[in-house]
Amino acid sequence: MITRRHALGMLAGAALAPGGALANVAPPRSEIRDDLAKLFADAGTAGTFVGYKVEDYLLISSDSTRSGTPKLPASTFKIPNSLIALETGVVGDPDKDVFKWDGVKHDNEAWNKDHTLRSAIAVSAFPVYQEIARRIGEERMQKYVNLLDYGNHNIGGGIDQFWVRGEIRIDPVQQIDFLDRLRRRTLPVAKRSQDLVVDILPVTQVGDAVIRAKTGLTDHEHGSLGWLVGWAEKSGTDTVFALNLDVREPRHIADRMTISQACLTAIGAI
Repeated sequence: MITRRHALGMLAGAALAPGGALANVAPPRSEIRDDLAKLFADAGTAGTFVGYKVEDYLLISSDSTRSGTPKLPASTFKIPNSLIALETGVVGDPDKDVFKWDGVKHDNEAWNKDHTLRSAIAVSAFPVYQEIARRIGEERMQKYVNLLDYGNHNIGGGIDQFWVRGEIRIDPVQQIDFLDRLRRRTLPVAKRSQDLVVDILPVTQVGDAVIRAKTGLTDHEHGSLGWLVGWAEKSGTDTVFALNLDVREPRHIADRMTISQACLTAIGAI
């Protein structure tokens, strides 16, 4: 029996290759859409978008190569990091447990204050999640990264920085697989932890649709890569998606959301 999880895994392995590479796999169906790729070119950058239309069992991609290429997750790793924090008891309540600001000034003023888990993920507070990772520790972090089957499972490069400059890598289809399991609350962790993480994910309202998603951005030394991953909800129908792009100019940071919304609109998700 081919489950949704196995089918998505096969698609990741095949990198959405055209020419009937998945001809023997019935679900899910897949499409490559040149009009989605054009959105990146029109913005003066390169990138990829993959959307999984859950009810249609349809995986739609802008390309057949980059969509299956593993990259550093950057701050999109704050999603599994939050789950692991809740599972290990490092965080008990995302609204009451407070991480005190250590007094170190950062260019991002929103980081220079005390934070709860909810407020930290809202502003992508890197120092808070570094402290969370240190409290989790390497042994427990590795255990849960393996359990969640997240990316290549490799947390080498420093417990408090591996997701921005270490060895862990994840491709867009793997992001969708992980997020879809979270959306359905089928990850092998407590339902409470999954409910709470879904609840604290940043939300963007677009007309009568809702986008729950997390951004990510690596520094110049590690490729200036921008991510947006999550899912869109409209009229009881969900579309899980992952986008990454090269941040060649400052405006491309905002383009993570702009292009994601354009892609989601093009495929009828919002």
